[in-house]
Amino acid sequence: MEKIKKSDALLIVDVQNDFCPGGTLAVAEGDQIVPIINNIQEKFPLVVATQDFHPAEHGSFAANHAGKKTGEFIELAGLTQILWPVHCVQGSQGGDFHPDLNRGQRMKVFQKGKNPEVDSYSGFFDNARRGDTGLSEYLRSQGIERVFVCGLALDYCVKFTAMDAESLGFETFVISDATRAVNLSPGDGSKALGEMKQKGIKILTSKDL
Repeated sequence: MEKIKKSDALLIVDVQNDFCPGGTLAVAEGDQIVPIINNIQEKFPLVVATQDFHPAEHGSFAANHAGKKTGEFIELAGLTQILWPVHCVQGSQGGDFHPDLNRGQRMKVFQKGKNPEVDSYSGFFDNARRGDTGLSEYLRSQGIERVFVCGLALDYCVKFTAMDAESLGFETFVISDATRAVNLSPGDGSKALGEMKQKGIKILTSKDL
């Protein structure tokens, strides 16, 4: 069992309509994590959420590249970029948080993916690490030492957020039953968990809290 301390934060990654069933980039069973996340929120002294918040002209959208399809690769901001369907556009219903996600007054939201020139999986930095969301500075200002990561999707935004948290010096945990994977290739979710463990990130379930 992991006892929650005053210096702990729950970090909810991208629990948005477009990543849930019916959305444009739906993660299978993505909506099933919402009750689990709602249940554990009460245990934490600080709750932070990230929100994918793309301009319509974002460079990661296949629709913005003539003749390109979702799943193909291009170069964007000097990085290899997989092309996605249009998702989580600023001001769209798809970009809104899942309607069942509890959003108390205390939940602070950090938006990412606003720069059309570079994608942003992590809640801390864009993929080129040129832009900083201010999340790490905020967590430090609140005296946070450990972060517990959940949300969507395990093999992309959850993984990169957790890895950045660990590299920034926060003790990092991933709540495995409160996340789901895209699994573009079968087993991507399991692979992501293995990669995170290798980096020293601890994997637990909501029942361990």
